[in-house]
Amino acid sequence: MHVRNGPDRLLGWERRTELPLFAASMLFLGCYAVRVLNRSPDPFWRDLAMALALLIWLLFVVDYGVRLVLSDEGLRFVRTHWLDTVVLVLPLLRPLRIVNTYETLQRRRDRPRLSLYGRVMAYAGITSVLLSFAAALAVYQQERDAPGATITTFGDSVWWACSAITTVGYGDVTPVTPLGRVYAVFLMVCGLALLGAVTGSFSSWLIQVFGREDKEGPPGSDRSDRSPGAPS
Repeated sequence: MHVRNGPDRLLGWERRTELPLFAASMLFLGCYAVRVLNRSPDPFWRDLAMALALLIWLLFVVDYGVRLVLSDEGLRFVRTHWLDTVVLVLPLLRPLRIVNTYETLQRRRDRPRLSLYGRVMAYAGITSVLLSFAAALAVYQQERDAPGATITTFGDSVWWACSAITTVGYGDVTPVTPLGRVYAVFLMVCGLALLGAVTGSFSSWLIQVFGREDKEGPPGSDRSDRSPGAPS
């Protein structure tokens, strides 16, 4: 009888739970949006969203604890899986684990549906959208009632998030609270990393295409028809 070791059990657990946890993370983001955007005097929906968000966060805690035990690494798991630790403390960063979700989907197919370059650009694009939305919510929550704030509506916050993650930084609306500026720094750092990944992948794809064209010759040419003594 074969007894699976720690890494095998951990991989099996991650395969079974990654997709449900990704769905839970999207629900968590939705609950947070309700908490931030619902300004109705009736607190029912905000309280319900808060309760669901806490329940989902407890699911993340249980998942983290199970994976820590199955890894057989002890407390070293916290260091070797630092992204999981950060995501547990700050659940709004859960979109950063979308790569794990994509790998789980690919294990159910014989081959990836996208090329390497397509996968990098798709991952960067989806992550940028989710992180921008989460950052817009977080900054809007901090800024909307702050003295001297320029981000007073959720639309202002979305505009700021788009300019920050693309590293444009128009400066017409900016965070003024300390925590809002911390969110801004983090989003700009993520924007640089994601933009670099997309730019690098696109450049590599162009080099690959042009290199293939150089080997094959211009359209309409047939190198096989040339005789050995024909002038080049």
